[in-house]
Amino acid sequence: MTKRVPEVLFVCVHNTGRSQMAAGLLDQLSEGRVHVRTAGSEPADRINPVVTETMTEVGVDLSKEFPKPLTDEVVRAADAVITMGCGDACPIYPGKRYEDWELEDPAGKDLATVRGIRDQISERVRGLLAEVAPDQSDSAAS
Repeated sequence: MTKRVPEVLFVCVHNTGRSQMAAGLLDQLSEGRVHVRTAGSEPADRINPVVTETMTEVGVDLSKEFPKPLTDEVVRAADAVITMGCGDACPIYPGKRYEDWELEDPAGKDLATVRGIRDQISERVRGLLAEVAPDQSDSAAS
């Protein structure tokens, strides 16, 4: 069976902030061209409420999301694994794309700081999307 869309996994320690923001933004921007998952090496019990608030501001609803554990299966299923401060907890498999995005942790930060982190993630997500699922309408128009 062949995959129809690339799969991206965002991983951070608690899966309550950076990875959830990245996944929400990629899901929104890709419009179904990418399957997105998140995981945490030490998942917490809920998503950071300030993160949820900043994402609502840009039209991304995280209200149904929750921190998920990092498992071997989700890493194996991913085409690209983007880590955000999870250290060596993420297993490495040949043939997968790995990137580590150094970003400030939004835990305990005020709304303005979390907005800045969100905007940094948004910029990186746009670049990632252009690489893993280029917009086919651009090449079809030429």
